[in-house]
Amino acid sequence: MNELDALVESAAQGFAQATTPADLENAKALYLGKSGRITELMKGLAALPVEEKKTRGAVINQAKQAIEAALNARRQALADAELEAQLKAEALDVSLPGRSLGQGGLHPVSLTLERIEGIFGSMGFDVAQGPEIESDWFNFTALNTPEDHPARSMHDTFYVEGGTQTAPNLLRTHTSPMQIRHAVQHVQRYKALLDAGEPMPEIRVIAPGRTYRVDSDATHSPMFHQCEGLWIGTNVSFKDLKVVFTDFCRTFFESDDLVLRFRPSFFPFTEPSAEIDIQFPSGPLAGRWLEVAGSGQVHPNVVRNMGLDPEKYIGFAFGMGPDRLTMLRYGVNDLRLFFDGDVRFLSQFQ
Repeated sequence: MNELDALVESAAQGFAQATTPADLENAKALYLGKSGRITELMKGLAALPVEEKKTRGAVINQAKQAIEAALNARRQALADAELEAQLKAEALDVSLPGRSLGQGGLHPVSLTLERIEGIFGSMGFDVAQGPEIESDWFNFTALNTPEDHPARSMHDTFYVEGGTQTAPNLLRTHTSPMQIRHAVQHVQRYKALLDAGEPMPEIRVIAPGRTYRVDSDATHSPMFHQCEGLWIGTNVSFKDLKVVFTDFCRTFFESDDLVLRFRPSFFPFTEPSAEIDIQFPSGPLAGRWLEVAGSGQVHPNVVRNMGLDPEKYIGFAFGMGPDRLTMLRYGVNDLRLFFDGDVRFLSQFQ
């Protein structure tokens, strides 16, 4: 083996030992760099005679081409190895089944609202809806809560642009304004009967929806849901209120043994008024009284604001929190879970 054959063999071995592109470039510099072995041999041709220079140059050039071929082969081998490693690291098992999209479902509070509407619908109650941005008149004054009434302090809320300085607009603090709005529309619809001295059909309606107050903790949210109920007629008594709401609670919680009590209380828009408490016969809440609603006979001033004569028309109203009912029905102890948007929590109700 002559000198050039040994050089080609040495270069091939050096390239084979390179495990990274950087190592390969370092090995290349030993043979093909500016100070490499082949470069030095090419420089030495200048001192040879012309004929010998041609012969020697051709042999050196063949050795150079062999070294470059070995270099390119090793470069390709390293590139192939890198690609193979990448493919293994990012491999996809195409035999696995595809990931199907999860099936959505209704929010637990929406399920409760649907349940409430269905139960009261079976009792002949209509469902009314109204604006969430309400006027001071419908939210307070028409409900027997004038501007200087102390009960307004319980309804600290969010005021919005519009209205006047003395009668601003606000995000409604309850769905009770629908008492007035629905009743006024009902009275206008049957105005001819009333003008003729004839009794109009009864008003029997619930008004579920979002409401807003400046309040936030484990059992309160700045945005929460309320469901108002109203029954107005010529012979509607407090007894009807007790029968209707007792039947609703027992149906909602699917327990005929559920116990209700009506505690005397105060609300500006009802007189007499009562808080409604329930007591479960069994389970983790057994034996405890839990407040679920406020209620009472509609105040005569509110009946007048509906456009009716309180001497002829009487009825009851109630207001309950669907969020509280949802917590009791599903055993949830923190109201904020309903509005955090955590899919892990919400998927339990699908």
